Amino acid sequence: MLILGLLLLAAVGAFTGLVIAGNLSGGPEYTVSVLGQDIATMNTLAVFCSGLALALIFCAGLSAVAGTAAHRRRERPRRHATHPGGPGR
Repeated sequence: MLILGLLLLAAVGAFTGLVIAGNLSGGPEYTVSVLGQDIATMNTLAVFCSGLALALIFCAGLSAVAGTAAHRRRERPRRHATHPGGPGR
């Protein structure tokens, strides 16, 4: 799950960076292109909604990474200290 979350984070970050770098010119209609290929023509609302979708995917990947890290932290063997006069004596 950790690898899947990290892969999801990297993919969303790379895609967002490529889209921003390739589409710096703006107007009322945006032609979105990645690596020289035109993907779609979007208006401002569509660009905003796609940004929301990318943010949700990024948060899902971040949640997967954080959940895996918390799960690994709980799996460590616990060592209990013995107290003088306690049941371990």
